[in-house]
Formats: sequence, C-alpha cells, structure tokens
Amino acid sequence: MEQVLVDEGKGLSQVERVVDTYIAPSKTFTDILRSTAWWLPFLIFCVVSAGFAYAIDKKIGFDAVTEQTIQQSQSAQDRLASLSPPEKALAIHRQAVGTKYFAYGSGIVFLLISLIAALLNWATINFGFGAKTTFGQNYAVQMYAALPLAIKSVLAIVLIFAGVGTENFNINNPVGTSVGYYLTDSAVWMKTLGNFFDIFSFWTMALSIIGLAIISGKSKGKAAAVVIGWWVVTVIVFTGLAAAFA
Repeated sequence: MEQVLVDEGKGLSQVERVVDTYIAPSKTFTDILRSTAWWLPFLIFCVVSAGFAYAIDKKIGFDAVTEQTIQQSQSAQDRLASLSPPEKALAIHRQAVGTKYFAYGSGIVFLLISLIAALLNWATINFGFGAKTTFGQNYAVQMYAALPLAIKSVLAIVLIFAGVGTENFNINNPVGTSVGYYLTDSAVWMKTLGNFFDIFSFWTMALSIIGLAIISGKSKGKAAAVVIGWWVVTVIVFTGLAAAFA
C-alpha cells in the first residue's frame, strides 16, 4: 500500500470528518494526512461522558451505583466486612464521590488512554514495520476511531432515563453489547475477559486498523497486527490482574 498524497489546500471540516468516520472512514483518515486536528471528537466525548454521569447522578445515584459495584465484588465486600456500620457508610460514600468525579471527568481519562494507544501504535508501526507516521497522526486516528464508543454512551444515557437495567447497574459495563455483561454470576476474571468482547470495541478496532493503514502507507494486515496485537496484550494484562486481585 503506497502513501496517499493529499492536497494541502483542500480538506474536510471537523463535522465532515466525524460523519465520515461512521459512513466513509477512509475519507476521514486520509484527511488526517493533511491535518491532525481532533478537537471535535474530544468535545463530543466530553459532552457524552458528562451526560452519562448526569444520568447516573439523577436517575440512580452514585451511592447506589457504588453499593451495587461492591455487591458484585467479593474482595470489596471483604474489605468492608470489618468496618462498623457508620465506617462502612462513610467508606461507601467516599468511594461514591470519587466515582462521581471520575465519571464527570472521564473525557480527560479518554485523552490519556488515547495518548497511550497512539504512542504504542506509533512506535510499533514505525520501528516494527518501517513506516514514517507522526505521533500527531496516530493520535488523531485514535480520537476518531473511538467515536463509536460515543454511540454506546448515548445508548446508555437513553436506557438509564428509561429505567432499563438500573437495578443491577454496572457503571463499567452499562449496556449489553459485550459478553461480560451477561456473565453476572461468573468469576471476576471471566467477566473482565468478556468485557473486551464488545461490539463497539470491535468497531473501534476496525476503524483503528483502517486509519493506521492509511497514515502509514502499510497494508491493512500489518496495521491489524499492530492494533490486534496490543489489544491481545491488554486483554491478557487486565484479565490477569482481575484474576490475581479478585
């Protein structure tokens, strides 16, 4: 696959890029060769993550979410077992406050996760396959490729306000699009593993492969080796940690 040349004087607007990410992703990622701007995807994620947090705050409550999370984790229950009722209530409330701040500020977390993914892809495709991509190009690919996750967040908001699935709500897996969502009675490591097998995550991975292939000028097979390779490493690490600390 040869490097695509782009006319510097022409290009897509940020809105066109976002729309094309869903319906014609090659156009968006080719335009990244012209400009690595990514402010609109970031703005979208900030809005939907704040909306998700607001929905939880108003319809469920972060104290209730925290209590449900603890009930789903034997290790969390064991840590609280030795506390008196007032101490237990205070510990749950403090955890709930932390979860609330984290939820409202998850747009920043998204920036950091994208940074790590872009850095790994940039280093691997350049040093492993001899490409000449820039970090900015890789970062822009990550930001746009993750846009399907915004749809998942919007879906979660709609379901929360509709009162669907709020009784056993899991803030880390709010929508039934992953295998892990249905493994409610399984071991923690198995649920963690199942969470990686998610429709929207696979969509994001597919977009990442397309984008990485375009900006690097390498084949989709080589781009897939990078993206899927790091996904496998991530799955192994997080599943292992879940098994070790369950």
